[in-house]
Amino acid sequence: MKADMINLQSEFGKLKSSLRFFAMSFTKNKEDADDLVQDTFLKAVRYAHKFEEGTNLKAWLYMILKNTFINNYRRKARHQIYMEESTALAADYQLNSSGNLGVNKCFHDDIHKALRMLPYDYSYPFIRYFEGYKYHEIAKELNIPIGTVKTRIHGARIVLKKSLKMYGLKNNS
Repeated sequence: MKADMINLQSEFGKLKSSLRFFAMSFTKNKEDADDLVQDTFLKAVRYAHKFEEGTNLKAWLYMILKNTFINNYRRKARHQIYMEESTALAADYQLNSSGNLGVNKCFHDDIHKALRMLPYDYSYPFIRYFEGYKYHEIAKELNIPIGTVKTRIHGARIVLKKSLKMYGLKNNS
């Protein structure tokens, strides 16, 4: 197995520049392309046991890179849709509530600001959980352990409660 891993790493090194060029065609940004190549290599190492001898390693890596980009794009798009829907719901609430519209708008803006300050790895699981998804569904979607999902959601709650303490939310997580 170690010899196979060394051979894979050697081949990865040879293909890195062509993968980076391919990634740039998707991302249009050098840093994002480098991140995409890095994610591709990590997934290739993780799933090296699924690579069949005699098949085209370059094509296999290109497919991993392309699928990783698509999955990340979809994840970000769903996050954006959630943010837009939440803004629309908050606007409806503001129009239909008998409370102080200025206070409601400030509260809504502060919630979104606090969510945007969270790293994506924390905000996305929190939002999915808030949308009604179960821990195991989020873990499967993100391909991470369920314990990591719980930790990230809990961490997001703590940060949001601290950020929104001026609204009287108690921090008793």
